[in-house]
Amino acid sequence: MKIRRLPEGLVNRIAAGEVVERPASVVKELIENSIDSGARRIEIFIEEGGQALIRVSDDGSGINREELPLAIERHATSKIQNYTTLSEIDTLGFRGEALPSIGSIARMAIISRVKNSQQAWRINVNGGDVLPIEPAARAVGTDVLVRDIFFATPARLKFMKTPKTENGHITDVVVRLSMARPDIDFRLTLNGRQLFNLSSELSVDEGRLTRLSRVVGNDFRKNNLVLKSEREGIKLNGYIGFPSYNRSTSQHQYLFVNKRPVHDKMLNGALRGAYRDLIPSGRHPVCALFLEVPSHLLDVNVHPTKAEVRFSNIGTIRGLVVGSIRHSLSAAGHRTAMAGGVGVFGSLGKNNEGEKTNTVINKTSKISSKDLRTQSELINTDPIARSSDNPEVRTNDLDGFHEQEEKDYPLGAARAQVHATYIVSQTIDGIVIVDQHAAHERIVYERMKKELEEGTVKSQILLIPEVVEVGSEAANFIDNRVKELGALGLIIEPFGPGTVLVREVPAILGEGNIKGLVQDIVDNFSYLGARDTLIERLYEICASMACHSSVRAGRLLNNHEMNQLLRQMEATPNSGQCNHGRPTYIELALGDIEKLFGRR
Repeated sequence: MKIRRLPEGLVNRIAAGEVVERPASVVKELIENSIDSGARRIEIFIEEGGQALIRVSDDGSGINREELPLAIERHATSKIQNYTTLSEIDTLGFRGEALPSIGSIARMAIISRVKNSQQAWRINVNGGDVLPIEPAARAVGTDVLVRDIFFATPARLKFMKTPKTENGHITDVVVRLSMARPDIDFRLTLNGRQLFNLSSELSVDEGRLTRLSRVVGNDFRKNNLVLKSEREGIKLNGYIGFPSYNRSTSQHQYLFVNKRPVHDKMLNGALRGAYRDLIPSGRHPVCALFLEVPSHLLDVNVHPTKAEVRFSNIGTIRGLVVGSIRHSLSAAGHRTAMAGGVGVFGSLGKNNEGEKTNTVINKTSKISSKDLRTQSELINTDPIARSSDNPEVRTNDLDGFHEQEEKDYPLGAARAQVHATYIVSQTIDGIVIVDQHAAHERIVYERMKKELEEGTVKSQILLIPEVVEVGSEAANFIDNRVKELGALGLIIEPFGPGTVLVREVPAILGEGNIKGLVQDIVDNFSYLGARDTLIERLYEICASMACHSSVRAGRLLNNHEMNQLLRQMEATPNSGQCNHGRPTYIELALGDIEKLFGRR
């Protein structure tokens, strides 16, 4: 076959296959054009999921009559002039492909008027066929109407989903673009019903929060932290949800780079790393992150729809995201944990699913630095002699309570132990219920991480080394990671086929279940694999060790031990969640308790 040039119309339809995947792609391209034109108000009208009509109207600078034919030609644009400007792109669009691609597969009309012009002009394109320009009427700005999408490419039309599904994708596009530009009015109407009308905000931060709350729920306002950080000229701003405020999908993670909505695997991975060991497996945090990156460190010309970007300094950006989020969550302390309310008994299961939660303790602790030093030691984990008290509910002497009551501790003073598992404490304005194992697990974990980072992990030699059967594959796995395990105070060596010998264990582990610990370590390594950094893998091992060495459910604690555990929680970062992301305590305010009993 001979090589020959393709007809212009066919070229445009091929290009449209990359640029226009579905109606939402058209909406995205048209809104981006409106933003680049300097619009302060953008209205979007959709009928039948975009198949019948997509209309985007703005009050931007408009297109003059002479440039209308150019606007529908491929690679004709006002946004870049040469290679230099390509490497310093500060607009959302730049290729000049959107309008000709849309016009080649649908019926498109562009109506536009520029400032100081007495007349608006209209140009129609039907499946690539351009009709003559004609006069029209409208204010300064541009209207783009797209009908019968994919009528010129029937094969693509077969892949259209239901109007409801397509409306969902369109709404997501509008939400993300509106969040990136809170200084612009956005109005979205679906089948004649206005879905939302977002007015511009003078404050960018408040505008972003308002729009994010409209999407994920107003309770996000009570369950978020403001993020502001900078490193090596790269700025990070945004809002991150409390670990207890999580969702079953990553749909409510909004990522922006230089005001451009993006889907970036590296940033998604950084989010997972930042919330690692803070939320349950399979759950996802809610957030909106806005990165400002110097243009010379960024390439936006790597994806047909410009939904992905490429960073020249991935390590710096990942470190900025992970470090900023971890620092903010740690600094927030007990504010990030879970609280109850009047509906706690009916909705607690939902809270564990992360769908809804309220704010928690937000009081300034009066603990002195001296108190924190003495209370930062782990509670005595030696077996406690069984007393003659009822093991179901263990109360404490009043003298011990009054001694604790003298100070306004955020987690209060222990009043009872219920089912040898839960500590009930009294605060100045309510009660707190603590899961003793989950709470102590976090305390041990954070201490082990600190010792690991400082290189001060202490180990103890076993009087009788323990032989553990793990299987040949797992034994080989451990043999290849002896050095990593040694850094944690765990000295293991091969001991025959499928067997290892444990000679030393971390001092903090004490007389824990060594066999169970070794098996958990093998499982963690198998799950994590080589893609994870060494420190992340070591942290996972720390989590396993913490679980095995913590106070167990079913163990009786005396008054001193319970109160010391509460004080350690107050001095420990991220103590509102255990290593697996479950809450370590819930709070019931006195006012809510009174409502439950009809006293209010």
